[in-house]
Formats: sequence, structure tokens, C-alpha cells
Amino acid sequence: MSKFKELKEKCWKANMEIPKHKLAVYTFGNVSALDPSEGIFAIKPSGVPYDDMKPADMVLVNLDGKKVEGKMNPSSDTPTHVVLYRFLSGVYSIVHAHSTYAVAWAQACRPIPVYGTTHADHLAGDIPVTEVMSDEMIRGQYEEQTGYQIINALKEKNLSHQDVQMILVACHGQFTWGETPDKSVYNAVVLEEIARMAYLSEQVNPDIKRMKETLINKHYQRKHGKDAYYGQAKNKQE
Repeated sequence: MSKFKELKEKCWKANMEIPKHKLAVYTFGNVSALDPSEGIFAIKPSGVPYDDMKPADMVLVNLDGKKVEGKMNPSSDTPTHVVLYRFLSGVYSIVHAHSTYAVAWAQACRPIPVYGTTHADHLAGDIPVTEVMSDEMIRGQYEEQTGYQIINALKEKNLSHQDVQMILVACHGQFTWGETPDKSVYNAVVLEEIARMAYLSEQVNPDIKRMKETLINKHYQRKHGKDAYYGQAKNKQE
């Protein structure tokens, strides 16, 4: 029995959230979960329908991108996950999804503006979009270059990956990450909902303006600031 049984189960459970939340259809999308102490992550096998997957089917890969355990091939997006794990410290799970509204914004090559408080509760800025990949990158190690495309976008926009845990890859789809599989999936679901709300807002009012900074900051800080008061205090005894 693999000593990574628990890691595989966490990864499988997170992957099963993709069809549950309609983040992708058929075999699209994938979730990985990293064991940082071992430098090993579990990821969905390539091209396998979600209904057919079992925890034991999750493939183990090291941070050199080499398969270390599993009967099937890992996701074709595995090289992207490798790059992100190498560069994004404290990230232990990554989601790649093809949810409808997030993909629409990605295909339009547009960041998602902060139009309302739902967005501001999670990010104090627009959801970023990468540049369109160059021909040289496309002709190279495409999936690996996708990872660098994300890293470069964060650097160029001076964004912290701890504060901004979601991004749109131009012409492609969404990537999200987090400290746990639950958090990375949560971020993927939130991104899709924000993308849907923003799209609908532009249909209702084509002249809509970005929400004012005072309201953006109020909603972001009440959940994430040093004096945050949203939710329940940790370790508080009822």
C-alpha cells in the first residue's frame, strides 16, 4: 500500500469537486495536491472521466516532473503544476478548470474588474489575465511555458500569490491555488461566480464603472486585514 494513500484520497476528493461545481465537462480540468515534506504531488490521470476515477488512480509526480507512482499517465497539464509549485511558496494545491464564464473572460483576454462587493471580499484588485503566449513559447514545452506565463504575469503586475490566488490564462482558462485542496477548489468556484456576475453586470449596464476604492478596501480588509472581523475568531470557545 502506498504511503501516499492519504494524499491520493485528498487529491481524488478535490478532483471530484470539479464536476460537482460544473467547473469542467467530460475529462477537462485537474487538481493536484502537494506533500511539501516529500516533494511529491498527486494529480488526476490524463483523459479519465471523473465518474470512473478512484483514489488509487491518482498519479504521483515529483518536483522534477517525473512520475514516481501510478499505472496511468498524469494530466497533460502536469508541467504547469510543477512550475507553479517551484515558484509559489506555501502553495500545496493547484486547480486548472474550464468553467464557462471564467473561460469567456480568458478567451476575451480581459482581466475581471472589481464591480461589486462579492469580488472585493476575495481580492482587492482585478482578477488578472496573462499575456497571450508567444509563438516561441507555444512551439516549445507548451505546458511548462504555461506555468511561466502565469509566474511572469504575477511578477509584471507586482502581485503576491498569497493575496491573489487566481488567474486567467489568456485564450485558455483559469488556474487557482491555495494552502489546501479545499482552498484551491474554493478559489476556483469563487472565480467562476465572480466571472459570471461581472459578465451579467456588463449586460445590464454596458457603461458600468469599477467599484470605488473605499468600498473595495472596506470589504477586503474586513475579511483579510489585520483588524478583520468577518467570521468567527479562531480557537474561540462558545
